[in-house]
Amino acid sequence: MNIGSYYEPAGEHCYKPTSHAGGAWDPAEQHFSPLGGLIVHAIDEYAAGRPGEKLVLSRISFDILGRLALDECEIRVETLRPGRTIELVEAVMVIGGRAVVRARAWLLSSGDTTAVAGGGGGGVLTPPEKLASWLMTDVWPGGYIASLDVRPVTPPRPGRTTAWIGTGLDLVAGREVSPLAAFVALVDTANGIAVWRKPTEWMFPNVDLTIHLHRQPEGRWTGLDTTVTFGPTGQGVTSTVLHDVSGPVGHAEQILTVRPLG
Repeated sequence: MNIGSYYEPAGEHCYKPTSHAGGAWDPAEQHFSPLGGLIVHAIDEYAAGRPGEKLVLSRISFDILGRLALDECEIRVETLRPGRTIELVEAVMVIGGRAVVRARAWLLSSGDTTAVAGGGGGGVLTPPEKLASWLMTDVWPGGYIASLDVRPVTPPRPGRTTAWIGTGLDLVAGREVSPLAAFVALVDTANGIAVWRKPTEWMFPNVDLTIHLHRQPEGRWTGLDTTVTFGPTGQGVTSTVLHDVSGPVGHAEQILTVRPLG
């Protein structure tokens, strides 16, 4: 049963975040995770309104340009590189008249390649219904984190965790969203499930998120097989193999800016 949503419609291409979208570093900001899913939803709506073969979103890169205030936002989508089988689109999120996120997505044609599918390794994770929940609120504050059902496959370790992420909330109130948008809305959680150092002592926010998919995800769970690395000069990387209940679907990468608190 859904008990609310991360966003409410606020006009054409506009959305109002609820308290469930509240950030982990600052409750007056949006957590990027549901916001990323909202941008995919906006791209889905943009693509659905045009004629021709429906292409599949296969890569999306998000650059976070500024503070993500917990305020009404507008998403503008345009085509940068049109094509019948390959297309590049850009989505820009605007808050308070300022562009705060810029996302570019490659949409590719879809065909039957079952005969050659495979490679890359990685098996099916233990199903989430066989696992116990973990309270991430013991590590992180914020409305978004509090909204999650997190189920580790193995006990979380510093810099290394594999876990399922689920939620009982809709992405957008009263709107049907694609399985991909709902899946992406949970991916940015990766930077919080395998913390290398305590967030009460160090800051390590990501300034981007890039997702590559070799298969479209299905189901209500997002599986994150995550490794976090801090370098010696203030940068870090969060690397994740993405899963649904049938197995791996792709990869996600986040670059981190690492700095001590205080």
